Amino acid sequence: MGPSEKEACVLLDTRLLAFMDQLEILEEKRERLNSLIEQGWFSMTKARYSMGNKQVSALQYGSEMQPLVRVHTSTLDNGKAEFQIERTAPGERTVEDIGPKDTGGLRRRTHFTEEVVKAEGYQGYQPSAGTEAEKEPLPSSKVEPDLQQDPIRWFGILVPQTLRQAQVSFRQVVELSAEVAALQSAVLTTREQLQLQMKLKRRSQNEGQKEGQKDSD
Repeated sequence: MGPSEKEACVLLDTRLLAFMDQLEILEEKRERLNSLIEQGWFSMTKARYSMGNKQVSALQYGSEMQPLVRVHTSTLDNGKAEFQIERTAPGERTVEDIGPKDTGGLRRRTHFTEEVVKAEGYQGYQPSAGTEAEKEPLPSSKVEPDLQQDPIRWFGILVPQTLRQAQVSFRQVVELSAEVAALQSAVLTTREQLQLQMKLKRRSQNEGQKEGQKDSD
């Protein structure tokens, strides 16, 4: 057995061990994924039983939806696919006070009246308090987190604990799904490398046999 054949055998054993480890981890992740999915649906079933079927259904979905979770995929130099989960906080909404808007409207009307008085040449004209007040900047709008963007809020404010447990389970499912997808990609890459290493080993064995026949001749 030549040195090249020994090296091919060592690399083949290394690839095989890595392949078996990846398969074992992938199987564990899949079992965990299936368990979380079952747990999430079971918790949602309990929530529907306590709240009513119509209270936990597609009828309660928000009119405007924005994704709170995004999946980014990329291919590494070694050919493996990488999946990354990006979570975004609930969107922010601008809350404007009605009071300043109404006051602004009164200021505009006061300004219009004073212009008319000036045009008519009224001698006893004096600027009203509204003229000085309109120079003051309007208060800025408040920015508050949009709690309605949180999907759990679609079903009410005081939701049962089982519905929150279902949300937690499905959040873990999203993260675990990315891990499973990355592991599946790694398993496929390792299998291709393993098949290539087996071909190299067979080629080394064939070359060694040919050299042995030449020496015997």
